[in-house]
Amino acid sequence: MEKRRMFSAALAALMVALPLGGCSKGNGGGGDTIKIGGLAPLTGNVSVYGVATNNGVQMAVADANAKGGVLGKQIQYIYYDEKGDATEAVNAYNKLVQNDEVVGLVGDVTSVPCIAVAQEAVKDGLPMITATGTAAAITAVGDNIFRACFTDPYQGQTMAEYAAKKLGAKTAAVLYDMSDDYSSGVAEAFEKEAPNAGMTIVEKQAFQHNDVDFKSQLQQILSKKPDVLFLPDYYQDVALIAVQAKQMGIDATMMGGDGWDGVLEKIDKSNISAVNGSYFCSQYSAESKDPAVQKFIKAYKAKYKSDPNMFAVLGYDATNILLESIKKAGTTDSAKVVDAMKNIKFTGLTGEITFDKDRNPVKSAVIMSIKDGAYKFVEYYEK
Repeated sequence: MEKRRMFSAALAALMVALPLGGCSKGNGGGGDTIKIGGLAPLTGNVSVYGVATNNGVQMAVADANAKGGVLGKQIQYIYYDEKGDATEAVNAYNKLVQNDEVVGLVGDVTSVPCIAVAQEAVKDGLPMITATGTAAAITAVGDNIFRACFTDPYQGQTMAEYAAKKLGAKTAAVLYDMSDDYSSGVAEAFEKEAPNAGMTIVEKQAFQHNDVDFKSQLQQILSKKPDVLFLPDYYQDVALIAVQAKQMGIDATMMGGDGWDGVLEKIDKSNISAVNGSYFCSQYSAESKDPAVQKFIKAYKAKYKSDPNMFAVLGYDATNILLESIKKAGTTDSAKVVDAMKNIKFTGLTGEITFDKDRNPVKSAVIMSIKDGAYKFVEYYEK
C-alpha cells in the first residue's frame, strides 16, 4: 500500500539480516519447477510492509507445494529486496525476467515502485499482481496488471457512503497529508462521494509529512462541529491527530482507511480513549470465523512468531490467485494465464474475489471499529 512510515530503526536493522531468495537459471515453466518472482522492500523505510507481504507469499507457495504444486510441478519463488525504490525495483524486475526467467510476478508492494515495474511488465506481457499497491494508476498501465487489494478511491468512496448511510452523518470534515499520494487520493474520493451519499463536507484541512502539531487545522474543524472527521492517513499520524483532537474537545466520530491498521499499537495507553468509537475499513479481520483465516493466522504465528497483518494476508491471496490462474490456464503461457486471471472466481482469506474490467478486485470491505481499546469487527460492507 503506498509509502508507509511505521517502522523503527531496530526493526529495520533486523530486516537487513533476512535472507533473500535464491537465483537459479532455467525456463520459468520448464523443467521440474514453475518459477514465479517477487519484489518487496525488505529493508529501508517501508520494510515492515514488504516483509509481511513477502511472508504471506512464501506461505502460499509452501502450501501449494505441500499439495503437489501446480500442473504437476513444484513452485520456485525467487524474490529480491527493492528497498522501496523504483529504480531498484526495475533493476530487480529485469533480473527476474532475464536471468531467472519467471513466468509471473507477485509485486511490487508500494505504489511508486509498483507503477515503474508495471510499465516494464506490460512490455513483456508478464502476468503481474500486486498484493498491496492501492494507487488507481497501477492497473491502468496495461491489461496484464492486477491487484488483490482495494484501490485508494474505493476506500474513500466506501467510507463516505458508510458514514452517511450507516452512521447517519450529515456533515464531515477531512484532514489529510497533502504530501502523500495515498492520503490525498483517499481524501479526494471521500470528498467527491460525500454529496452523492447526502453528506456535506464542511471543512477540509491539509498538513505535510513530518508535521506533529495539528492544532491549527483542528481548530478550524472544531468550529464547524462536523458529525465525522475523516482522517485518510497512516496510523502514526492518526495517533497524534486523535490525541490532539480529543484534547481540543472535538467529539466527531473519527474515520479512516486501511492505513489505520496498527494505530492501537502506536498510541499511548493513557490516551487510548482518543480513538474509541472510530471506524476504518480494512482488507480482512482476524476475528473472521472462516476456518481458512484462522488456520492461516495460527500457521503464520508459528512460523514468524508474530500476528499476521493485512499485508501478509493479501500477499497470500495474491499468490494463490496467480497460481490458480496458471492451473486454470493449464500452461505458463503469459497470455493464457492473464486471460484466466481476468475470468477467475477466487475464494481467499479476504473473501470472494473477481476482477472488474480494470483488473481491480470486486469484494466486500471489512469495517472495523475501535472499542474499549481494541479492534472490533463490525461487518462486511460492499459499496
